Amino acid sequence: MNGDWLLRGRDGRLTVYLPSGDAVLCRAERVPGGPWEAPRKVGGDQKLRPGLAVGQGSDGYAHLVAWRPTVPGESGLVHSTHFRPLLAPLDWIPIGHPDKKGDRTGMPAVAVDAEGRAYVFVHNRDKGVHTVNQKERGGWNGWHDLKAPEVHEHLVAVTGGSGRVELYATHPRGVLRWIQEEPGARPVAADPLPVDVEPGTLSALPTSKERTTLFFSGPDGMLYAWRPGGEPAPLLAAAGPGPVAALRCDIDGHDCTLLAQRSASGRVVFAAYPTEREAAGLWWTESGPSLPTGTRVALAEDAAGRVVAATLTPDGDLRLTRRKDEPGLALEAWREV
Repeated sequence: MNGDWLLRGRDGRLTVYLPSGDAVLCRAERVPGGPWEAPRKVGGDQKLRPGLAVGQGSDGYAHLVAWRPTVPGESGLVHSTHFRPLLAPLDWIPIGHPDKKGDRTGMPAVAVDAEGRAYVFVHNRDKGVHTVNQKERGGWNGWHDLKAPEVHEHLVAVTGGSGRVELYATHPRGVLRWIQEEPGARPVAADPLPVDVEPGTLSALPTSKERTTLFFSGPDGMLYAWRPGGEPAPLLAAAGPGPVAALRCDIDGHDCTLLAQRSASGRVVFAAYPTEREAAGLWWTESGPSLPTGTRVALAEDAAGRVVAATLTPDGDLRLTRRKDEPGLALEAWREV
């Protein structure tokens, strides 16, 4: 999966999106903070290939993008919108292929601008990046080549605090960036970040209306935070492989950034610090049972503003925990959903 797969809908209910074989499942709370409904397939019986991307607009709508088989040896991207957690997502709609036709080219990424238009990014066959976006009044614009050379597969799309879409990717010489300069426009290349970065470790979080903070691990095993106009700030040693989950939240009246990751020991670890004040320091705290390699971690806030963490194992086991109603970041016992 790519993107935030644990989301709070506009009605306050939490929803998770889970790849399962050749399908995508969604599950939602029956009431905010209450029991969960049984899994449902997205898009009926349409068979899918590996690679799900999820993004959410300021309207609370979730946008899902996946690959589906078309003719033998070829695939195409499809898109669905999920308006409310207890409603069924819309059917999968074809949106094409970055090279017009061919096989699956990589994991897609999706972000939604302030007007509710989805922007989809994906590799092309030449290891570059193509994008396609929704029109304001329905339908999709044509595919556009961002002219990005030697890009690694893991793409990170995010909607900044201004409501404009941003894309980040790694290549052999650092991090490439594309920023949407005005509503409805395609993102354009911004100054790259020349830094040694471990591929597959990028994540991004809007930390103010003007700034997005980029997190990544270096070859030295250190986790870094970076914002335009500054230098990468070392935070602490990465607890495990892959990207960290990041959430901006309120902890005891303070604007904080919360990070979570599956550690090398198999347990989930958390660290928090005042938003954009990396120099304040932070440390990992372990929580929950040991989980298998490949387990995903996600963070969100529920309808009551409490931090919620979720883990999803490769076998599809879903566990949740919430912050207790007490000072600090104490969490309830993890429970299987």
